[in-house]
Amino acid sequence: MLELVIAAGLILLNGLFALSELAVVSSRKPRLKARAEARQAGAKAALQLAQDPGRFLSTVQIGITLVGILAGAFSGAALGGKLGDVLTDFGLSPRSAGIAGYSTVIVAITFCSVIIGELVPKHLALRNPERFACALAPAMLFLSRAAAPVVWLLNTATNGVLVVLGISGRASDAPTDEDIRMIIAEAESAGVIEPAEQSMIAGVMRLGDRGARALMTPRTEVDMLDLRWSEAELRQKLYSVRHSHLPVHEGDADEIIGVVIMRELVEPLHSKRKLDLRQYVRPAAVVPDSIDALSALDVLQRADVAVALVHDEFGHFEGLITPADILDAIVGAFRSDEIGSGSEAHQRQDGSWLISGWMPADEMADLIHLSLPRKRSYDTVAGFVLDALKRMPEVGDEVDVEGWRFEVVDLDGRRIDKVLASRTG
Repeated sequence: MLELVIAAGLILLNGLFALSELAVVSSRKPRLKARAEARQAGAKAALQLAQDPGRFLSTVQIGITLVGILAGAFSGAALGGKLGDVLTDFGLSPRSAGIAGYSTVIVAITFCSVIIGELVPKHLALRNPERFACALAPAMLFLSRAAAPVVWLLNTATNGVLVVLGISGRASDAPTDEDIRMIIAEAESAGVIEPAEQSMIAGVMRLGDRGARALMTPRTEVDMLDLRWSEAELRQKLYSVRHSHLPVHEGDADEIIGVVIMRELVEPLHSKRKLDLRQYVRPAAVVPDSIDALSALDVLQRADVAVALVHDEFGHFEGLITPADILDAIVGAFRSDEIGSGSEAHQRQDGSWLISGWMPADEMADLIHLSLPRKRSYDTVAGFVLDALKRMPEVGDEVDVEGWRFEVVDLDGRRIDKVLASRTG
C-alpha cells in the first residue's frame, strides 16, 4: 500500500512540474504585471520566472527528470516485485511472473504518468495560465534558487549549444502587428468581438502606418474660394459646395490664407446685406505631406479649426485633412457621393474584385491578401497600378503582381477610376 502511495505521489509531483512549466510559459506578461500591481499572491514570483525562462525551464527539467528516474526505479523494483509474487501465487513460474509483473507495472505507471502527470496538468494550465502560474511560482522560485549551481550549469550548456547552432540572443516576446491581427481575427471568429469591431481595429492599426497624403482629400476634390471673385460668383459657389470647410486664397491657389466654415455662412448667405467673405476667414494649421497620420491627428486635436492644410516640399497646396478623413480611414469610406459613385471594392461572382482607384492601397492589400512594401511612393490603388505600369494608363492596361492581374477598366480624365483585380492562376 505504501508503495502505491509513493508512486502516486511521484506522478502527482511530475504533474505539478508540468503544470507550472506550461502555466508560466503561456502566461501573458501584461496580465501578470496587472496581478502583481494588485498585490495578488504569487504574481510577483510568476513575473520573475517569466522574465527569465531559461533558468525556470532548467529547474523544471531537473525536477521532471529526477521524478521520472525515481518513479521508474521504484515502480520496477518495488511494485514490479510485489506484483510478480502475486502472480507466482496464481501458478506462474517465478521467471514469467517477474517479467509479467515488471512489464505490467511499467505500462500502468507510464499510462498514469502521461495522463495525470502530463496531459491533464497541461490542459489545466492552458485554460487559466496566470492563475496556476501565480499559485505555483513561489515554490518553483524556491527550487530554482536551491538548485542554483545545477541550473546555472544546464543554462550555460544550453546557451552554448544554441551558439554553436548559430542561434544567439533572447527571442523578443513583444507582439508584432501580425500577432495582434491574428489575435483580433481569432477573437472575431470566436464571437468575442463583432466583425465591424474587427474592421475598425484593423483601421486603427493601418492609421499608424499611413502618411498625410493617404488621409487627405486631394486638391482636385477640394472646393476652394477666391477672394477676388465677385459677390455673385461667391454666392453661386457657396450654394453648390458639398463640404463643410473651404480653403480660401487670393489669386494664387497655392497661397491659402485660411478656411471658412459653411455653418458660419448660412445666415449671411440668406441675408440681403453685402457678403464680406474676408471677415469669416479663419486661420488653419499647415502640415507637410511627409507627416505621418498620427501626427496629423495630433495637429487636428490642438487646432482651433479642425482642418489641416497639406503642402508639399515646394510649398504647393496638395489637399486638406479633417476629422472626417480620420474617421474614414478607421471605419471605412463615406465618400461614395464625393469621389465617384459606388463602393471602394465589390466582389463579383467569379471571385474578381472591382476596385475604385481612390481606395487606399493598404486596405486593398488587406482585402485580397497582397503584400506591399513598407516604403512606397503611392497611397491609393490608382497609385499602385501607376507604379507597376511605369507610365500613364490607358483603358485595358494590365499588370500582374503576386498572382493577381490588375486591369484598368475606367478612367476619369487621366485618373484611374476603376480597376479589376482577378487571380491569374
